[in-house]
Amino acid sequence: MENTTRILVGVGAGLATGILLGVLFAPNKGTETRKKIKDAGNKLSDNVKQTIQRGKDGLYSFKEGIKERLDSINESAEDYI
Repeated sequence: MENTTRILVGVGAGLATGILLGVLFAPNKGTETRKKIKDAGNKLSDNVKQTIQRGKDGLYSFKEGIKERLDSINESAEDYI
C-alpha cells in the first residue's frame, strides 16, 4: 500500500511540474500565465488530497481487516478455554 501511495504522489508531482513548466515557458500575458499557474496549483492540490484520502481509506480497511482477524483468533481461543 505504501508503494502505491508513493507512486501516485510521484506521478501527481511530475504531472504538476510538467504543467507548471509548460505554463511558464508559454508565450502568454502575465495575467493568463498567473491564472494557469493557479489552476495547475489547484489541480495538484486536489490530486494530493485525493491521494491522501485513498491512503487513509486503505489504512482504515487494513486496520479493520486486522481487527476482524484478531476477533476471529480470540473467538477461536475462547473455544479452547
